[in-house]
Amino acid sequence: MPPPPPVINLKRKSIDNQPGKKAKKANNNTNKTVTSSNDYHNDQAALNRRAERFQREHDIERNKSFQTHHKTVNNYHNYHASRSASADEPEADPKVVDWDRFTIVGTSQELFKDYLRLTSEPKPETIRPYPVLQQTLLALKKKWKEKCSYNWICNQFKSLRQDLTVQRIKNDFTVQVYEIHARMALESNDMVEYNQCQATLKSLYDLGIPGKVEEFTAYRILMLLHGRNRSELNLYVGQLTPKQKSDPAVRHALSVQRVMAMGNYHSFFDLYLNAPNMGAYIMDHFIDRERTRALIIITKAYLKVPLSFIVKELAFETSEEARLFLAGHSADTFTDQRHPDTQKILDSKQANPKLQQALEEKYRKVMIRGAI
Repeated sequence: MPPPPPVINLKRKSIDNQPGKKAKKANNNTNKTVTSSNDYHNDQAALNRRAERFQREHDIERNKSFQTHHKTVNNYHNYHASRSASADEPEADPKVVDWDRFTIVGTSQELFKDYLRLTSEPKPETIRPYPVLQQTLLALKKKWKEKCSYNWICNQFKSLRQDLTVQRIKNDFTVQVYEIHARMALESNDMVEYNQCQATLKSLYDLGIPGKVEEFTAYRILMLLHGRNRSELNLYVGQLTPKQKSDPAVRHALSVQRVMAMGNYHSFFDLYLNAPNMGAYIMDHFIDRERTRALIIITKAYLKVPLSFIVKELAFETSEEARLFLAGHSADTFTDQRHPDTQKILDSKQANPKLQQALEEKYRKVMIRGAI
């Protein structure tokens, strides 16, 4: 058998068995009271010194932050001041190229000059100075009224724009040049030059240079409708100011946007016939697409449609123009081809699928020449 486990006697120490303990403890408490009083004053002084040290460090950091902020603000203002300063008084900054030193001032006195694409550094003797360019614009406006060739006048305007660009002239005169050229391009169906002018005008307007901002805002809305760029259109319209929206031309363009979204072809063609300024020239570029869409709706609603109704409803000038439009879309399915145009009746059942096919094939993609 295993031996039994050892027995351990645990005795609790008795405080009463330690004589003098209480007296010693009392003396210790008295000494602790005196010591703690001294420690309190010492600790308080240390805390005060620590607080002063932290305050000094905080003040130093705050001064550093303040100086850094003001240095950044001053650099910002100095940078923009250097950009707007004249060539005679540039803001010195060794890290920024002073382009004013390289700006050309023309000396040529010729009113008219053919446009040539620059392949080397321009020479002052081939560039017309600002006063001569002002005379050139007046002469070009007179030539345009005399019905001169658009190709020639477009060439002259491009040369005029080039002379403004190389001399870094950006003011209300520059805006006027681009606005006039844009209108001439619209009238001559030159969308390449129009879109280039429109893009430059937007950047000039953004600089705060005054011009016909509302007129060209309306044109831009119509161009975005032509391109069916809904996301950009919504973003652009959302940025318009109340003043711009109250302008008649902008209100007209916004109405065109609304009726197109609703499929209200009747109101659309009323707006087309009453477009302000040169809005109709832009609408001409997508009028055939909207006529096709309108005819699809009409031929779904009516079994037979008089050609005279189509002429009036879709803003055709003559019955012949409407008939040729239908023929161009393979939808000239009249009940009796022998009748004169004023008496022709369109067979909707045969015309509708042809129109839908034409809409898909001709207008599914929008090609805008010169779009930027």
